[in-house]
Amino acid sequence: MEDPTSAEAVHEGLAHAPVRVMSARVKLGTRLVNLYSRRELWRNLVISDIRIKYKGSALGLLWSMLNPAFTLGIYYLVFSVVLKNGYPNYVIFLFSGLIVWNMFQNSVFSATGVIVDRAGLVKKVSFPREILPLANVGSAIIYFLIQLVVLIIFLFVFHHAPEWNMLAILPITFASLYLFAAAVSVVMSAITVYMRDMKHLMEVLLQLWFWMSPVVYSYENSLSVQLAAHHIKMLYFLNPMALIVLTFQRTFYVNTLVHSTIDGHAIKMLPTWQPSSFLYLNLAMLVIMGSLFLISLVIFGRLEGNFESEL
Repeated sequence: MEDPTSAEAVHEGLAHAPVRVMSARVKLGTRLVNLYSRRELWRNLVISDIRIKYKGSALGLLWSMLNPAFTLGIYYLVFSVVLKNGYPNYVIFLFSGLIVWNMFQNSVFSATGVIVDRAGLVKKVSFPREILPLANVGSAIIYFLIQLVVLIIFLFVFHHAPEWNMLAILPITFASLYLFAAAVSVVMSAITVYMRDMKHLMEVLLQLWFWMSPVVYSYENSLSVQLAAHHIKMLYFLNPMALIVLTFQRTFYVNTLVHSTIDGHAIKMLPTWQPSSFLYLNLAMLVIMGSLFLISLVIFGRLEGNFESEL
């Protein structure tokens, strides 16, 4: 069933710009211009998604702050009190990686079926269709920022200062995260129009992807160690989420080498790279993710020509 709130958001956004009919052969430059000209539509769709999620809720958007706060408290009780793993301040290590993963997962999973879910809009209204998955990424950004505030509050509670030299790198890392999430979301939203099972498959793939990323375990226990033993460690960093998560953890958790709170043995929590190494790696990744996003728009353009007939 067509979502009336989303329809109002689309018509409101379209009222600010002349209607352009999108075709499958629109050049990349023109496609980017069209996306920029419809930024008001993108904003309206993001707001619409958030309103729909918390419609009828007494606390509304406040739940986006309470949920991660409760989750962080549960992690603290489980891993620091009940099932002690020996990692000092493990809850900060875990949550600084988890907020990154949550943004990526929420973006991709919600965007995978968005074209199919809003088939009524796609068939009745002319607008750049890739705005739909990009709006899902925009909604995930709002939740990410709220969770980031929760993390900062817990840093004050635990009297744990971030690595100040790394803070300047985070905007670059976040830009890479956004571009990567947007690229995957745009491509998957188009593929799902032709292969409806992709949404279910993506749910499984995201679970596997999560455990291949260094969110819950220390660097010395990560997949990189096993790959390094076979001299193929670079395969580990073919997963863009690895470097993104490690950068956030290095910024907020800070400690690369700690001692277990159980038996005192040394644990290598994070790579011992200098901040300059993180900077160069993140700049290189930003260029790659930017190129990947442009490629995703080209792929979307090739696939969108038969959307109406498939829907």
